[in-house]
Amino acid sequence: MENNTKNLFDVIKELKLDCAGKQKKGLHFILTSVLIWTIILVVQLLPLPVMTKNFFTFCASVPLCPVAYAISKLIKVDFQNKENPLTGLGILFTVNQMIYLLIAMWVYSAVPDKLVMVYAMIFGAHLLPYGWLYLSRSYYVFAGVIPVLALAVGIQYPAAVIAGVMLLVELVFCVCLVYEVKYSYYRKDCIK
Repeated sequence: MENNTKNLFDVIKELKLDCAGKQKKGLHFILTSVLIWTIILVVQLLPLPVMTKNFFTFCASVPLCPVAYAISKLIKVDFQNKENPLTGLGILFTVNQMIYLLIAMWVYSAVPDKLVMVYAMIFGAHLLPYGWLYLSRSYYVFAGVIPVLALAVGIQYPAAVIAGVMLLVELVFCVCLVYEVKYSYYRKDCIK
């Protein structure tokens, strides 16, 4: 029994390494999030009513998949990785975030000035399971840092500041992922 369990964990680890390598730890989606947070920042800086800004903030995420797909082609990522059964789990992790967006929709009408803060917190928290999937310390760290930072900034500052902070955080996150992709995937002994 113990031998079968060890073999199962080895198989899962190999599948995770495959995901991390072929999908470059989801770098195409995180690069897309830089674009999305740039759009949100621009929207929040516009002289529009808060409800209009919030509507456009939601709309900023619409191009996520098409842009991530285009970026995947540029950086040579296997967007679907159909051979790996864990790819479906990664999709489930993303779809799970959609459920939490119901909270943001409530905030949209109940506390409109805090929508970007809540949106950022939801975005950050949804990164946690990708730490497991991609064997990535960066995902684990940013899944904790982003919600706490968004809350701390969001309590004190307007939405445009949160969007600016998120943009900076996403840029740092991209650098961390590039480093991980370059130095950890190809050296399997680095990944625990």
